[in-house]
Amino acid sequence: MTTVMASPAQGGDEQVPVQYSDVKVIGNGSFGVVYLAKLTSTNELVAIKKVLQDRRFKNRELQIMRDLNHKNVVQLKFFFYSSGENKEEVYLNLILEYVPDTVYRVERHYARLRQTLPIIYVKLYMFQLFRALSYIHSIGICHRDIKPQNLLIDPETAVLKLCDFGSAKYLVKGEPNVSYICSRYYRAPELIFGATNYKNSIDTWSAGTVLAELMIGRPIFCGDSGVDQLVEIIKVLGTPTKNHVLQMNPHYKEHKFPLINGIPWSRVFRPGTCPEAVELVSQLLVYPPDERLKPLDACVHPFFDEVRKPSCKLPNGRPIPVCTDFTLQELGSKTNLASSLCTARLVGASRISETPQEPASTIEASLSGVGEKPADAATGPAKEGMLCDADAFMKVKVEC
Repeated sequence: MTTVMASPAQGGDEQVPVQYSDVKVIGNGSFGVVYLAKLTSTNELVAIKKVLQDRRFKNRELQIMRDLNHKNVVQLKFFFYSSGENKEEVYLNLILEYVPDTVYRVERHYARLRQTLPIIYVKLYMFQLFRALSYIHSIGICHRDIKPQNLLIDPETAVLKLCDFGSAKYLVKGEPNVSYICSRYYRAPELIFGATNYKNSIDTWSAGTVLAELMIGRPIFCGDSGVDQLVEIIKVLGTPTKNHVLQMNPHYKEHKFPLINGIPWSRVFRPGTCPEAVELVSQLLVYPPDERLKPLDACVHPFFDEVRKPSCKLPNGRPIPVCTDFTLQELGSKTNLASSLCTARLVGASRISETPQEPASTIEASLSGVGEKPADAATGPAKEGMLCDADAFMKVKVEC
């Protein structure tokens, strides 16, 4: 058993004793090491991410994680610092909620069976990813490393949580950002063109590549290098026009690419692929960053109609995760989408919610007197105030 003095994620930096046991390594990489442990006080399993701390800088990941509070974002519980073998080394330890699987591992499982992920899971995982992106973008955060490995899932409940904010950043207009960011297969073309003034739409591109990958069973663009990655994109989308290139990076002066025509999206996917999924991909994977579908708008796409129905169930018979409890902060200025995203009303004690929430009666009542955007929507920790919730679910066969 180990006891450390740790600071709670929410609140000040006051420290409290935290005891944990049954520690084992479950992941490692250039970022550091991830351990699985059990909190003694609650018997709750947690993941402890240990990363080397540069004394010269504040850890951006810690700052961002303390600002996040959303059902589809992995939760930071505590953090503490520890010393390494070299006394000069200081490690930051993030105690996070533990989620047992990833979209990547599930996708690989089906690939070994020569199958693709069942469409109901594609819908549920992508809907929750877009919801997470809509939330973090609403408070100014760009994740900058969306990929299947960073999408945690509970295989029993199909709840998805976005994780690994080690590359994330608050994007500030006029402030340059590094272009060498994001894992190659999921990297937006403007990053390949060296843009430093990019927007949150780089996450939207990455999400589009994840959706395409889940439908195909492999990454859609598999480049061996940055340049080769662009070649793979051009093979599908065709050569970007000069105007497209300037929209991606206004400072990119050269435009000497062979003229290649794009291919129809219907030929990229297998015959019989869900047409709504193909259409959604086509609205996400476009060259002009500002023309990509916004995450919240993606949530109302017809591809997700099934998961917004109160009668939808998982193949194992369990209810799907609640998908219609969007908050006012999530809707932001797009309160007109409430009727599509919050399709169910509260029904007394029969409502289902993953966490206790303040009651709300109807969509109309919740929106009464609401302006274009809550004053605190752009800064500070999120408020998990309920807008609307879902009824009890009943079994239904889900088809595209």
